[in-house]
Amino acid sequence: MGKLQEFEITFNNNKTAYSPGESVSGTLKISLAQSIPCKAIKVNCQGVCGVTSKAHDTDWMEEEQYFSSSVSIADKGTLKEGEHSFPFMFLLPATAPTSFEGHYGSIMFRVRAFIDTPRFAKDYKVEKPFSMLNNINLNEVPQIHEPSSSSVTKNFSYMLVKNGTVVLKAKSDLRGYIAGQIIKVYAEIENRSDKSTGHVVASLMQKVTYNTKKPTIDLRAVAEVEGPGVKGGNKGEWKEQIIVPSLPLSSLTSENLIEINYYIQVYLKYPEVSLTLPIYIGSVAVDPTRACPSRAIPPMPVPRSSSSPAPSSAAATTDSAPPILPPRTNPKPKPRPRSTYLPPSAPPAELYPQLSNTTEYNMEIPKSPDSGHQNAVSPNAFSYAPGLSFRQGQNSNNTSQNRERSQTLSASSPSIQPPDYRTSPYPHEPPPSYNDSFST
Repeated sequence: MGKLQEFEITFNNNKTAYSPGESVSGTLKISLAQSIPCKAIKVNCQGVCGVTSKAHDTDWMEEEQYFSSSVSIADKGTLKEGEHSFPFMFLLPATAPTSFEGHYGSIMFRVRAFIDTPRFAKDYKVEKPFSMLNNINLNEVPQIHEPSSSSVTKNFSYMLVKNGTVVLKAKSDLRGYIAGQIIKVYAEIENRSDKSTGHVVASLMQKVTYNTKKPTIDLRAVAEVEGPGVKGGNKGEWKEQIIVPSLPLSSLTSENLIEINYYIQVYLKYPEVSLTLPIYIGSVAVDPTRACPSRAIPPMPVPRSSSSPAPSSAAATTDSAPPILPPRTNPKPKPRPRSTYLPPSAPPAELYPQLSNTTEYNMEIPKSPDSGHQNAVSPNAFSYAPGLSFRQGQNSNNTSQNRERSQTLSASSPSIQPPDYRTSPYPHEPPPSYNDSFST
């Protein structure tokens, strides 16, 4: 190596795997055969993710940096010959993801060291990677205690002729597992045809999505088990177990450049029918005694009785339940106001004393034509308003015409008789008003 004989990074206690929130500490060792000038010696700790569209390509198309911390352990000067040790320490963020190495990208963490030399001199650098293992508590995943189930129906055809249908149902005992745990798979096959089905297969699949402008999906089977088929017209049940190997943890969010998902694929080799059961791979196993963190349904509000006593202040402070409110009721519609307008009626006689004293009323009651009386009827006999009178001379012609018309009507219709007004109390009293007529 010439002047530089040793340039190495070592971690304390030879530790190479860390968790988010821990500190990475170590030593940078430099051994020189002769002195070299330097501007600075720096150590950097970095977490980065990169993806590409070509397999095993180091030229990344998209890059995402999670964190980057640098520290200067030596300033400008001359680094003398001999051995030198420089300690360092970095604190890892709590949100750092799990390390991953794939065909089209990777999530890596590393510590790098640089020796910056003056112009026209050779720079030196070295790096050492370490693994990050993020903890995923499966008990915090919604509906993790419930089994993952699915079913599918497929038409069974032979030589392009439909021969019936096949119903495939499958489920797993849980939705989350850790490395070393056993996945219990149950399958039910109902063959409604005359032909036998192929073997049934259950595979633990890993799906890695590399999010570029055109996402790349890498799909592979991690573990696989196989069982016999079902003859025509029969129904069979199949149970099998899959041991979970050491795998990268599942991605709980879809915001990263690399997403890792797992599912169990159950399928028949013949006819080609398959279904999937999504699962999660975590670091903390599912506790069957813990309740599922699904959203609780709020209780229905109960109306509070008016006779119930009010809660005390001590009970109000200790009870954290929300208060029960009475149900909302729509207000009753208000009645429309009635009109205060009074229709006009005949004015009382007390208001017009001068007219009642000077006017004479003809109180003669008209008789029917059969009685033989031909005297003219005064219009004042049918007047309801006091003080209102008609002149006899002006209506003489009208009276004779009305008499002739009544005789004609009586001759043509002998059964129709004019009303008898002899028993009527009017016009001694004025008629009732509009409002009084409703009350009576």
